Amino acid sequence: QVQLVESGGGSVQAGDSLRLSCAASGRTFSSYSMAWFRHFPGKERDFVAAISSWNNGITYADSVKGRFTMSRDNAKNTVYMQMNSLKAEDTAVYYCAAVGGPILVVPTSRSGYVYWGQGTQVTVSS
Repeated sequence: QVQLVESGGGSVQAGDSLRLSCAASGRTFSSYSMAWFRHFPGKERDFVAAISSWNNGITYADSVKGRFTMSRDNAKNTVYMQMNSLKAEDTAVYYCAAVGGPILVVPTSRSGYVYWGQGTQVTVSS
């Protein structure tokens, strides 16, 4: 079992930056592939980025490439999402997700993840 707790959301202006954190419980954090998704009102939860436990390879959604940077600190059981040049269309609830096992290619669909956090709201005003 893994419990995930997101933090770092807030309300900012377009062009500003935020850093989201996701703290995980458990002693085998390094064996989990981690991901960020976001949920827009009235839509499905969309993939944002993921990092593999196998080789720390990172995959990004096209909409955030060059603006968002995902990283992990296994010593702190935490993953981060540095979000720069935020746009109004980035406004959403951001969720952290995890799946265990040696995964070479991280899933980009919601069904690929087992554990989810409660979400943190990011609001960007134009």
